[in-house]
Amino acid sequence: MSGTADALDPTRPLPAGPRRSWLRVRAIARRNAYVLLREPHRLFDVTLWPLVDVLMFGALAAFVGRGGADGGQQAAGYLLAGIILWHVVYQSQIAVSTGFLEETWTRNLLNLMVTPIRETEYVGGVVLFGLAKLVMGVGLMAVGAWVFFSFDVGGIGLALVPIAAVLLVVGWAISLLVIAFVLRFGHGAEALAWGVMFVLMPLSGIFYPIDALPRFVRPIALALPTTYAFSALRGVVDGDPLDWGLVGIGAIGAVVLGAFATWFLVRMLRLFRRRGYVTRYS
Repeated sequence: MSGTADALDPTRPLPAGPRRSWLRVRAIARRNAYVLLREPHRLFDVTLWPLVDVLMFGALAAFVGRGGADGGQQAAGYLLAGIILWHVVYQSQIAVSTGFLEETWTRNLLNLMVTPIRETEYVGGVVLFGLAKLVMGVGLMAVGAWVFFSFDVGGIGLALVPIAAVLLVVGWAISLLVIAFVLRFGHGAEALAWGVMFVLMPLSGIFYPIDALPRFVRPIALALPTTYAFSALRGVVDGDPLDWGLVGIGAIGAVVLGAFATWFLVRMLRLFRRRGYVTRYS
């Protein structure tokens, strides 16, 4: 009891340095967790949507592989592995984007701006909470693929780790770009949180080599880090060793995209403050 009393003592000095920063990050993550627990329907994109994707693409994979030919089985593996790993990008992006959008929907943005929380601490808290949602959503997909279609994504092995890491960074980078556009253009840019992923999905060659895309679209696909990550994934599904060259290109592209997204977000945040765009959300 004495430890609890000390923790609640308003005269007790706050921890300094990294420990204080970590407490703020956890506070933001916990705040988002409380919102989710109070409104369980927000679990739709973490539970129902992943299961629908598993059922839809799993059924398509079962149909394609029904003939028993090597090509059909190969395509079926592409479909199931691709849709599960795609949700790494989707869940990481949507968790951070909607975490920020929640502040605009509840008109809490001005309150955040007058607190001592730094921008990096806020983003860190939302990312921490997003990781929990990511594990929940992708884990549910992996279990669903195994239960419904006897597909064990874990059988791919440790090659999943670097591929998923590249996709995770890409998802975070896209979420920062979405936040930057919302800060600059207001509520009208919120559609990017969902729409941009459906533009990225066909261009990334999730289920097929980009040679299958129209010729004039291929240069765009080659500029995306996700293209190289999913190309490496298809090679692993085929039984080949992980192509570290493809993973390396994807990782460099993800880092470049993340650096650009961070720079763009900082610039839009400065503009947001200078022009008083916060009044849109007050």
